[in-house]
Amino acid sequence: MPIKNRFAEMLPEITGWRHHLHENPELLYEVRETAAFVADRLREFGVDEVVEGVGQTGVVGIIRGRGASVRAIGLRADMDALPIQEATGLPYASKVAGKMHACGHDGHTAMLLGAAKYLAETRNFDGTVVLIFQPAEEGGAGAKAMIDDGLFERFPVNEVYGIHNAPGIPIGTFVTRPGPLQASSDEFEIVVTGKGGHAAEPHRAIDTTLVAAHLLIALHSIVSRNVDPLKRVVLTVGTFSTDSAASNIIPDEARMEGTVRTLDPEYRQLAEARIRQVAEHTAAAFGAQAKVIWHPGYPVTVNDPDGAARAVDAARAVARDVIDDADPIMPSEDFSYMLERVPGAYVFMGNGDSAMCHHPKYVFDDEAIPFGCSFFAELVERRLPTA
Repeated sequence: MPIKNRFAEMLPEITGWRHHLHENPELLYEVRETAAFVADRLREFGVDEVVEGVGQTGVVGIIRGRGASVRAIGLRADMDALPIQEATGLPYASKVAGKMHACGHDGHTAMLLGAAKYLAETRNFDGTVVLIFQPAEEGGAGAKAMIDDGLFERFPVNEVYGIHNAPGIPIGTFVTRPGPLQASSDEFEIVVTGKGGHAAEPHRAIDTTLVAAHLLIALHSIVSRNVDPLKRVVLTVGTFSTDSAASNIIPDEARMEGTVRTLDPEYRQLAEARIRQVAEHTAAAFGAQAKVIWHPGYPVTVNDPDGAARAVDAARAVARDVIDDADPIMPSEDFSYMLERVPGAYVFMGNGDSAMCHHPKYVFDDEAIPFGCSFFAELVERRLPTA
């Protein structure tokens, strides 16, 4: 196997860490026990510096190598779980009702801990490794919170890398690409206000349900008629409701909520502008009003071309297979904030034939752990070589 032998030896220990984290999931910024577990392990490994409470509950570890190089590399893992009731039946299933590591962040954290132990033992690099354990990736923008708390000013790095497991890709396979890898994610609410009335007398009302139905259809013309067919934009309305539960009432208000995903910042701006225009003018055509509430989300995850090439080189040294020209995907990732500040790359690592992420039967495959640990360690040793 191409993985580093030390990680094959450490696999039972690292797997134990992951199972502990899996049994005790925490959400968003409430990852206090997880962060304490991470900090305790880092101190046990002899990491040179451990700083807690970065970006509320993030943890940063510093490992200094041999020599006098001032270069530094950042490695990031996310720690938070999801509000999902687990249905795997595993012996180490979540002990917390309604919470589950359904996206594999327990695996990401365990892999970075494994890499940290190896790097602290060997110190086979010249420079500094900054270990970034981040809260609140799942919708809380924890990466941004850590950056706003001075992450890269307090712990400067020249480049930064992260991993996410990928169900459906064979274990031992790494996948990435230069440029846009994952989409931005913005959410919107549209509130249509009209004039309620009796269903038998629609001429005395302004029917918000009808207005909202026309608006729902019109919104989907934005992608088909305002976006270059060779570009990728997804617009989805996920909820539609009114303030009435009666079949013989025309409601005063109708509301819908949705999301926009794109790989191009230009189309991100265009989508917001067109949603506002379509909503306001469609409502006005019926004598109603529409208010758009915009919730900016994560930016596009853009891999630096050199960073992607370096990640591919490291992956080839430890992987069974590497795909370096993958198609971008439309889910989003807040590692994008880090890549806006520091060059680097994000990569996907095969998780085998498991349920998809965010599914109650999703399982992180522990056989993938040595590959993730080896990738992190190989990156460091290649990017910070000793004399």
